Amino acid sequence: MKPKHISLTILLALLLAACAPKATPMPTPDISAISTAAAKTVIAEISATAAAAASLTPLASPTSEPTSAAPTVTVTMTVGVLTTPGILGTPLGLCDDANFNKDTVDVNNPDGTEITPGSDFLKTWKIKNTGACTWGAGYTVVFAYGEKMDGTPASLNIPVIPNQEVEVSVQFKAPTTVGEHTSTWRMANPSGYAFGQFFFVKIIVR
Repeated sequence: MKPKHISLTILLALLLAACAPKATPMPTPDISAISTAAAKTVIAEISATAAAAASLTPLASPTSEPTSAAPTVTVTMTVGVLTTPGILGTPLGLCDDANFNKDTVDVNNPDGTEITPGSDFLKTWKIKNTGACTWGAGYTVVFAYGEKMDGTPASLNIPVIPNQEVEVSVQFKAPTTVGEHTSTWRMANPSGYAFGQFFFVKIIVR
C-alpha cells in the first residue's frame, strides 16, 4: 500500500503544477509602429521649428554703400576783363611798362608829410616809361589799394616816349582821422590795363 500512496501523491503534484497559472509572456515589440511614432515626433518638431522661424522678423539684408565715382576735375582757362586795373597787370605781349627812381619819385609831399584833417592836397610823382609804347591820350593813373582818400588823377596831356620821365599827379582829401594814411596807385593804358611799378603817398594827419 505504501508505494501506491506515493504514486498518488506524485500524480496530484503534477496535476497541481499543470493547473497553476502560467506567467504572462512579454509581447513582441511592433517595429513598424515604433518607426511610425518616431517619424510623427520628428515631423511635429520640424513643424514647430518652422512655425517659430516664420514668426521671427527677418533681418534686413545689409545694403552695400554706393561706390562714389571719382570726381572729374575740369580746368577752364579764361581771360577776363580787368575790373580793378590798379591791382591786375598787363596781359603778356603788350608793350606798356613803368618804373621810377626811388630817390626822385616824390616830387612833393614825401612820406610822413603832416596834413591837416580834411584838407585838400596834391601829390606828384616822377614816373618813367620803361616800355616799348608811347604813352598818349587815355593813359592815366589808377587807384590800386589802401585808402583812396577821394583821389582824383590829373590828365596826362603830353605824349611820353619810351625811356622818358613824366610827372603824374593825384588830388587828395586828407581823412579826418588822426594818424598815418597810405594810398597806392599805378599807371594804366586806354584799355584799362594797369602796368608797371606801384607808387604811393603816405601822410600823417594831425
